[in-house]
Amino acid sequence: MTARVLKSRIEIDRARTELRSRGLSYITTWPLRIMHRRGLVKGVSVGDYIKGWDILSTAAFMETNVPRSAPVLDIGAYGSEMLCVMHRLKYSNLSGVDLNSELSLMPFADKIRYQVSDFMHTPFESESFEAVTAISVIEHGFQGQSLLTEVSRLLRPGGYFIASFDYWPDKLNTDEIRIFDMDWRIFSRSEVLDLIAEARHFGLAPFGEIDLDAQERPVSAADKHYTFAWMVLRKHSAAS
Repeated sequence: MTARVLKSRIEIDRARTELRSRGLSYITTWPLRIMHRRGLVKGVSVGDYIKGWDILSTAAFMETNVPRSAPVLDIGAYGSEMLCVMHRLKYSNLSGVDLNSELSLMPFADKIRYQVSDFMHTPFESESFEAVTAISVIEHGFQGQSLLTEVSRLLRPGGYFIASFDYWPDKLNTDEIRIFDMDWRIFSRSEVLDLIAEARHFGLAPFGEIDLDAQERPVSAADKHYTFAWMVLRKHSAAS
């Protein structure tokens, strides 16, 4: 499936239940989050219950399509549950990139290679990764060409770009809203299709069918009500 949509809140609950039953869920408890905020304990508050659908969708895809030894990069890794879940799935070649200077305080920092950097311009060599993941990242300060250029550069032929992002079929105006001190975009159907079409110019092809229909709005932020979408693009192999 190239692109699909979170249909209801029930899907979030089911995904989180499955993650927990498999021992994969990694969310910092509220008492520890409070201690982090107050500076009583050093560390990073990781994970968000509502991201369970995104995380499980990505983890399930990785288990099926990407070997445990393959190099994987997560962009926007600070506070993200993604690499913690991948570590628990026994992926052994994990890297994460983010601008936050406290990235090295993330869990499993002795096993996961964290790099403080702009993910639009990373220091990694070309064709370094079998997969690049981005969980609720690209909608913040979105720069389509820069993103696709760097992802295409980083991926090996046949590698995957797996991303989730805020979505609603009709355009929701967020022009006056900033999150993480960046512009915020809730992608519309036409914007997702435009991104997929543009990706072809960077050697990134759709991987499967596209289903962008949505009726329920299980997610809310800044007085906007919407859902999540999830997308996979594959870099052309050398033979294609």
